Amino acid sequence: MLQMPSAEEYQALQQALLEAKRQSDEAARRNASLIGELRVVRSERDLLLEQLNKFKRQLFAAKSEIGATQQKDMFFNEAEELGAVAKPAAEEGEDETLDVPGHTRVKRGRKPLDPALPREVVRYELPESERVCPHDGAALQEIGVEASEQLDIIPQQVRVIRHERVKYACPCCDAGLRLAAKPDQVIPKGLFTEGLLAWVITSKYMDGLPLYRQAALLGRFGGTDLSRNTMAASVVRVGQAVQPIINLLRDRLLEAPLIYGDETEIQVLKEAGRKAQTKSYMWAQMTEGSGAAGCGPPIRLFAYTPSRSTEASLGLYAGVSKGSVLMTDGYEPYNYVAKTNKLVHLACWAHCRRYVNDALQALPKDKRSSEQLAVQLMDLIASLYEVESIARNEGIDANALTLRRQEQSVPVLKKIEALLLANHHAVAPTTLLGQALHYAVGQWSKLERFVHDGKYPIDNNACENSIRPFVIGRRNWLFADTVAGANASANLYSLLQTCKASGIDGYRYLKELLIQLPKARTVDDFEALLPWSISTSKS
Repeated sequence: MLQMPSAEEYQALQQALLEAKRQSDEAARRNASLIGELRVVRSERDLLLEQLNKFKRQLFAAKSEIGATQQKDMFFNEAEELGAVAKPAAEEGEDETLDVPGHTRVKRGRKPLDPALPREVVRYELPESERVCPHDGAALQEIGVEASEQLDIIPQQVRVIRHERVKYACPCCDAGLRLAAKPDQVIPKGLFTEGLLAWVITSKYMDGLPLYRQAALLGRFGGTDLSRNTMAASVVRVGQAVQPIINLLRDRLLEAPLIYGDETEIQVLKEAGRKAQTKSYMWAQMTEGSGAAGCGPPIRLFAYTPSRSTEASLGLYAGVSKGSVLMTDGYEPYNYVAKTNKLVHLACWAHCRRYVNDALQALPKDKRSSEQLAVQLMDLIASLYEVESIARNEGIDANALTLRRQEQSVPVLKKIEALLLANHHAVAPTTLLGQALHYAVGQWSKLERFVHDGKYPIDNNACENSIRPFVIGRRNWLFADTVAGANASANLYSLLQTCKASGIDGYRYLKELLIQLPKARTVDDFEALLPWSISTSKS
């Protein structure tokens, strides 16, 4: 017969059951907590892996968003790499034949050399004894030449210009002493001629050649022991002397109906009240058409500021024409610039595409299917650019481009907007995809604005291309020593990039500018020294 447990035993069993349930609940809570912690750890791991892969791509991968390209910076082994597959340039006018299935294709020879380059003619004549016809013994007569051309170079030739000011005196008295005048120089009593100053500046800011390397190069060609500090001081003096030209360029840029803006970091070592490691900034402003009508020459301007603040950006755009168009990235101070000056503000689709591409590249290659949001967005953005590319190739005007954008780009924008609204709350903002979505959503009103006018650009690539030489050159000299040096660099970059945008030889322009600049006294004098006004034919 089954014996019922006593009250004490029943109570003990009940307590044990409650304790077991408590422990089970505790284990379940602990398990749920660990699962949550695991999710957080995995999310942090995935985020760190995304960042790590992004940094690896920045260091080692091709930078193009279009796809992998051949690495161009071979540096030391460039000649060996190229020599293995390349052939010397064919003689001018020589055509090679290539066998192609179905027919023979003619491959044209090299392009002719620049006809503006000076020519030195080397003639090859038959000896007198061979100028006789082997058939009838008659003397051969010259009927023409068969010409070919090679490119040659004369290395830097360092010379000294000795200035002799002739003194005159009256032979009859001591009151007639006179001294011939010497033209004013941009650097009074300076060591370097205008030509050498122009060469140093162009080499530094166009070719990215640091001053210490230039000093060594000049020493190798001329045996001259030049001080890098002397060269640097001369560059700064020139950068300060051209300020009136920069002021005129800025006036014309701020009148333009469309301005591009961007900024990048620069380090200035000796700045009052700031550590040497503190970041400063170089701002870029450019227009493809200067003046109020937007029909003037293109202008590229750089300006140094110690910070990236709203006040700094407002100062750079002080005096901009109301109602002009401003194309920038998503940096917040530009919003204040546009609002304060009542500008039409456009955002950059290239920046948006770059964020999406970073998210796409973070995916394993086998996961990059059409179902992935990053893939869909990249395809849609590519469609926007395809519309622009076809229109550009066809050469249609702004009105026709407006109509085409309304017909072809607006439907694409609606698809992009639908994807953004459906997904941006569901993706963690710390992930690369989350950053891309939140950037696009935050900039959307400015991103979609380009379709309203065919004169509006789709991106800020024009300004980024303008600022790229500065970024590349910065890798060679890393920092500016002083604030004066940073301001001088900004001015000289501005002149050289403006010259480049108009197809003007920067060296020739600078040389002639430095010769003429000391003579300028009035606004009209300085106007005549703008890159597109000054004559460089004799430089």
